[in-house]
Amino acid sequence: MALVPGLLLILAALHQESTATFPENSTGVHFIVAFPENIAYYHPDAPENKVQITALRYSTSVTVQAHIFHRKTKQLQAGETWVYDLDARMELSKSQMSNNTLQITSTKPVAVHAINLKKDSMQTALVVSANNLGTEYHIPPVPRIKGTTEPASSVTTDVTERGPFKLVIINSDKVNTVTLEGAVSNEVSLEPYQLAQFWVKESEAMRSVKAASPVAVLFGHPCAIVVNCTCGMLFTPLPPANEEKLKFFVPPILAKDAESETFLLLSDKASLVPFNADSSMVKASGTVLLYRPGMLLSLIPEEDFASCYILNHIPNINNYAVLVVHKDQTDGVRLGSNPLSSPKWQEMKGTDYVSTNIVLTAGKNIIWHTSSKMAVYFVGKKKLAVFGNPAPSISKTPDFRGCVLTPEVLEIGEVASGWPESVKYCREKNLQLISLNKDKLQKQVSARLSQTTDDKLKQVWIGLRRSSLTGEWYWVSKDPVTDTNWEQGEPGTVQDGQCAMMSLDTKKDFSWSDEDCCKTAIPVCYSGPVLLPVE
Repeated sequence: MALVPGLLLILAALHQESTATFPENSTGVHFIVAFPENIAYYHPDAPENKVQITALRYSTSVTVQAHIFHRKTKQLQAGETWVYDLDARMELSKSQMSNNTLQITSTKPVAVHAINLKKDSMQTALVVSANNLGTEYHIPPVPRIKGTTEPASSVTTDVTERGPFKLVIINSDKVNTVTLEGAVSNEVSLEPYQLAQFWVKESEAMRSVKAASPVAVLFGHPCAIVVNCTCGMLFTPLPPANEEKLKFFVPPILAKDAESETFLLLSDKASLVPFNADSSMVKASGTVLLYRPGMLLSLIPEEDFASCYILNHIPNINNYAVLVVHKDQTDGVRLGSNPLSSPKWQEMKGTDYVSTNIVLTAGKNIIWHTSSKMAVYFVGKKKLAVFGNPAPSISKTPDFRGCVLTPEVLEIGEVASGWPESVKYCREKNLQLISLNKDKLQKQVSARLSQTTDDKLKQVWIGLRRSSLTGEWYWVSKDPVTDTNWEQGEPGTVQDGQCAMMSLDTKKDFSWSDEDCCKTAIPVCYSGPVLLPVE
C-alpha cells in the first residue's frame, strides 16, 4: 500500500482490518442484556444474576436501567469494575414475550461480562455493544445431549430437562420485525428493548434469524443434562452471520476430560463435528460453537484475534484464561505487566498455534501481546458446572508498551523542508517530529513504515539533533538518547551535520545519518498510544 503524503495513519488501518465485518473490539457505550430462565421458573432458589462493567477510561459515567425495577448511575475510573447485582425479577420466565431487558449506557467505552447464577447452575457471557449487533444470525444445530435432546422422541415442552433448545431474541432501540426462517417460518414484532423466546424444534428446522434492525440472539437451554441426571443452564450469545469462510481454532484444553462428548456445532452446514485432538482447526462460514457437557462456547475466528483482553475474576469459583497464540510468538504474552510464569504450551495439531491455560487472580486481569494477536477465553468451574465465553477484547493493535486504547499515530509530511520547519509542521498538527528513543519503538515503527511507505521516499527527518551549545545529541521529546541506530560511520563531526535523517531502505535497517539541518526532506510526525493501566 503506497502512503499518500499527509495521510493520518491509525494503526488499526495499517493492518487493513474491516471494522464493518470484524469489530476492532467488543467494548462500547450501549449494551442490552437479558438473563434467560435458569433451571426452571419454579426452582426454589433465587437467581443471583449480575454484570461486571469495566471502564477503560478515566471519569466514565455508567447508567444501568433494569426494566422498571431499578436505575442506577455510577462513576468509574480506568480499569475499575462495577459488579451490578440484578433484581431477581429480571430473570426470564417461560413467556414468549418480555420487557425484562437490562440497558447499560456509558459516556466512554466499557466492557461488559454477564453472569447467570442459580445455586450451582452457572453460565457466563461476553456482552457485545449494541453497535456491533447484526440483523441476521445463523442458527447452529442442536447438540446431542443424552436425557435432554437424545433420544429425540423424548423431547417435550412439558419437562424442563427434556425441553427443546431456545432462542432469545433481544431487540435494540427501534420498533422491529424479526423473522425466523426454516421449514416453518415465524414472524414477531418487537418494541424497543423487548425480547421474544422461541423453541428450536427439530420439526421446524430453523436456519436463520433475520431482523429489520439490529438484535442480539441467545441460544441454549435452561437446564441441559450435565452428568448423572444433573442439569444446568446452557446459553451463549450468537455472533452475527458471516458468509466468508473463516478459520476457527479449537484449544484441546477446552475438551479436557470430556473429549468423547465434545462437538463443534457448525451453522453453515447444520452439522455436528466430533472433537478431534489431531485436527485443531476447522474452516466454516457463520457460527462455530464448541459444546461439551455444561459449556456452549462461541469460538473466535482467526480474523477476530486481538492483542489485548480484560478478564474479571468471579468469586467462589475456579477462574481460568485459555490462550491461543502463534507458536513463534509465545514470548510476547503478558499478564498485567509480567510475562507468563512457566506456561505449559500445548501443540494444536494441524496448525501453527499453541494453547495454554492460566489461573486468574482476584480483581481484573489484563492479558496482552507485545507484537502479535491471539485468542483468549474465560473459563470457569463451579462444582460440576464448566462454562466460559470469549474474553472481552480491548484492541487489535499490538504494542510493546501495553494494552492499547488509542493507537499511536504516524503521519508523513506533505512538503519536504528543513529540520526546523519540520518540527513546526508537526507541532501545528498537535504531533511531534518522531523521537525513536527505544530500540523496541524503532523496530515497531520501522516495521509499520516498511508496510506502508511509498518506494520513492528514501529518507525522512526524525526528531534528533545536536545541541548548538554542547554538540550533544538530543530528542525533541526530551527523552534520553540511549538506544541509537546510526548507519556505519555515522554520526560524523559537527561540520558533517547537526540533524538526523532516517533511511527508509529496509536493506539499511532504517538506519540514521547526520545531515545539514537546512537540507530538505519529508518529516515523520508522531504521537504515542493511550494505554489501559494493567495493574
